[in-house]
Amino acid sequence: MPIDALTPQTPLIRHFRAVAEAHANTPAVTDNSRQASYRELLDEIGQVAAYLHAQGLQKGDRVVLLLANSVDYAAVFYGVWAAGGVTVALNTQSKARDILNWVKHSGSRWLFMDARHAERAAVAESLDDDTRMVAVAAQAAGDDEAAILWQTIRSGVAEWPEVALEAQDLASIIYTSGTTGYPKGVTLSHGNLSANVSSILQYLELTAQDSILNVLPFYYSYGNSVLHTHLAVGGSLILENNLVYPHRVIERMANERVSGFSGVPSTFALLLGRVNLEDYDLSGLRYLTQAGGAMAPALADKLVAALPHTRIFIMYGQTEASARLAYLPPDQLIDKRGSIGIAIPDTTIEVRNSDGQVTQPGETGEICASGHNIMQGYWGDPEKTAEVLIDGWLHTGDLAHTDADGYLYIDGRSSDMIKSGANRISPKEIEEVIQEVEGVMEVAVIGIPDEMLGEIIRAYVVPKPGSELDKMSIQRHCKSNLAIYKIPKEIAFIDELPKTASGKIQRFVLQEKAAK
Repeated sequence: MPIDALTPQTPLIRHFRAVAEAHANTPAVTDNSRQASYRELLDEIGQVAAYLHAQGLQKGDRVVLLLANSVDYAAVFYGVWAAGGVTVALNTQSKARDILNWVKHSGSRWLFMDARHAERAAVAESLDDDTRMVAVAAQAAGDDEAAILWQTIRSGVAEWPEVALEAQDLASIIYTSGTTGYPKGVTLSHGNLSANVSSILQYLELTAQDSILNVLPFYYSYGNSVLHTHLAVGGSLILENNLVYPHRVIERMANERVSGFSGVPSTFALLLGRVNLEDYDLSGLRYLTQAGGAMAPALADKLVAALPHTRIFIMYGQTEASARLAYLPPDQLIDKRGSIGIAIPDTTIEVRNSDGQVTQPGETGEICASGHNIMQGYWGDPEKTAEVLIDGWLHTGDLAHTDADGYLYIDGRSSDMIKSGANRISPKEIEEVIQEVEGVMEVAVIGIPDEMLGEIIRAYVVPKPGSELDKMSIQRHCKSNLAIYKIPKEIAFIDELPKTASGKIQRFVLQEKAAK
């Protein structure tokens, strides 16, 4: 039976069911302990959905997931949807205090948590009496009621409830800290997610023959889209949950002959800095995608040189846009070097000045976007919602300009701009130049307080293993490529940059470090 094309009007869970039935024997998700075919995943989703429905879960009820990437994660996530619930996936590195705050803020009455999570006991002790915890993957032993409950769910009937889901119904809440450090719950409807997945499938040209080695956490918007896009076409996901051993990741990519791999800039900096990709047979790798922060053109150049036969997609997005907003077609990597590309299909992007007018090519303004993928708002926070959703347009806070062909180039984030003397300086521009220096693995640039200039520029540089970098060589390269006021006054060499679990550099941590 042919599978209908995915549209914004079709909830992903409904589309997935048709795909899973058509690809029943295809491996869907493989983690470090087991592999599940689409038929097996379909049954596990049914078990979770049937149990939640029988326990009185109502359409729109929120369910928290605090789970590492696994077959179980996919089963619980889609099981919540099948029961009509709303998924609230949380960062697995969070501490009990934040977890409890998010559970309370979202009004969730169910919490599916890894049995071995270090914070489980602390969370269980302080959890409200009317919120039930399920310890996922635990053995039914002892007096652990949460563990027994999971075994009950997994041994139950696999029956999908009859729940009428519409495009406008809330599907997920994703908590994001944003640049201010205050958590915000991004609310995404079933239509938002379906629209974004549909757009991504179009430009990546994903099919059931595609497979991906995934290192991105599913609770993160980028990883979330990797999960949904592959399950939407009958593709296969092979999970690798950390990058502690980069050689192992590349070796597994070669052995499994995956067709895709996705990462943030630091992912590729690590792989290129620690592994000689030429030593591995990566001929099966059809494409790579990069998002989660701007990639320096010099790093992109190295990636192209290392994988000349692989299509490389530079992408841009926000959680508020269900993940993706723009992409650079691989055949434009050279001609549009440094660009984040053009709007994804069925999405409109404009760069606007402070008066709300569309900027001219070369003029910096704010990226604004509209489309079916744009969030409904921030959970329980109409004021913050009104600040970014204006007349149907998402105001991203990201600064950019276009060229004569309409291709987008990020100039920075308004909150990251360094104000030195009379100049407003983008740290991204300086980072791109320093990244060109041989021996630099990663770099982050911030402004630190200065009595005379307001701020001066400091660069934090992570050298490649075995390299002999020094401050003077970096400053000489900057002097040859940057205006004098953009040359870092201070350069600090460190072993690693502070990052979120998704790989984004935490500039505020560097700011705090500099203030001490």
